[in-house]
Amino acid sequence: MSERDAASKARAAREALAERESVLVAFSGGVDSSVVAALASDALGDDAVACTAKSETLPEAELEDARRVAEEIGIRHIVVEFSELDNPDFVVNGDDRCYHCRTMRLGRMYDAARERGIETVCDGTNASDPGEGHRPGLRAVEELEVISPLLAHDITKDEVREIADEYGLSVADKPSMACLSSRIPTGLEVTEERLSRVEQAETILRTWGFEQFRVRDHDGLARIEVAPDELERALDPDFVRAARDHLKDVGFDHVTLDLHGYRTGSVSPAADDDTDDEMLVDDVFAQDYPMRK
Repeated sequence: MSERDAASKARAAREALAERESVLVAFSGGVDSSVVAALASDALGDDAVACTAKSETLPEAELEDARRVAEEIGIRHIVVEFSELDNPDFVVNGDDRCYHCRTMRLGRMYDAARERGIETVCDGTNASDPGEGHRPGLRAVEELEVISPLLAHDITKDEVREIADEYGLSVADKPSMACLSSRIPTGLEVTEERLSRVEQAETILRTWGFEQFRVRDHDGLARIEVAPDELERALDPDFVRAARDHLKDVGFDHVTLDLHGYRTGSVSPAADDDTDDEMLVDDVFAQDYPMRK
């Protein structure tokens, strides 16, 4: 880690946090919030708290990961609960779903902070996030005046991983993990049933050893996306049969494998997709393909 780059930025962020009396970190257990928690713990000791909000959109495995990483950091960890499904604006799953989710989640963080006499709430927004397309959740961060140390000190995603590695955090190389509602196409209602079957399906893939993947729920049709370097395993006939049988057991009517592989935002507005391919399962059969002569 270059002293001129990530290390000096981390030091500046830590010093800024040390100027506050206490902070509560919105903590998912991912690499961004883990680095903020580590910096806050370094700066403030027992006056730093990591807070994870449990809801239907958070996989149980991620909650357990958050508990484990908080213990690894040595920061006090609390869990609060709420339900995005109580908000019709979230359930309808429009283009601004993430705004409503983040508003509720961070609002619950502020409640937890006030209950403990903590004035400052921090999150893990980094300097790369604003440039990554359609990110309505960032509007909630701005409106609620959440402190984002990584963004404030121009710490990019790559530098976050450098700092995490310097701290020896086990999540330094952890893939990004969006909430379960991101697996449901925009415009299709977010329901507990859909969230549950996606979580169960992804637990199965994780158990089978896949690392970078998503199971998208197209109203009962499961579209499995895996990273390009894992695609060969997913094409194995034994996996195909097992995936079909197990995913139908958890509630899907049909099971498909997306040959484009894993892509972020592939069921969200086009601006949220970091690839040039905007085609979804709905219109795949409308495409013209070359024919053999």
